[in-house]
Amino acid sequence: MMRLRPTLALGTFAAAAAVVASAQPVSTEALIRLTPSEIAALPTYNPGAGTSGLKAIRMTLLHGDPRATGPYTIALHVPPNTKIASHTHRDARTAIVIQGAWTFGYGSTASTPDVLTLGPGSFYSEPAGMPHFARTGTEGATVYISGFGPSDTVYVE
Repeated sequence: MMRLRPTLALGTFAAAAAVVASAQPVSTEALIRLTPSEIAALPTYNPGAGTSGLKAIRMTLLHGDPRATGPYTIALHVPPNTKIASHTHRDARTAIVIQGAWTFGYGSTASTPDVLTLGPGSFYSEPAGMPHFARTGTEGATVYISGFGPSDTVYVE
């Protein structure tokens, strides 16, 4: 049977106690659970910070605010046959395609061969400062995008 030296045991206990003592209580505002029908009932807005800015696109704010410092998640509802030119964002983001077909590529022009059509359940990243572009087909798409704001959109084409 292995025995711990008293100083090692006390050090381990002190470290564990420090972790527990430093834990912050979770605000009830941070606890969010939304069903698909609750998300559908949320208001939609003209595209804002961190979106393409195209008027045809509608945005639903799911969590946080992409204009402010902190985490956020937005839902982009992109109508059929929409093209979003190559652009960048200052924050690193990740996204999940929820509905439709989302053709997405990396590069400074939308003519680059580095494109892939992503269906529901697909995941992709938008590294900070990395040019990327997208388009929808005949069915449009809904994409959930998460990042750490503030966000912006700067077109490169």
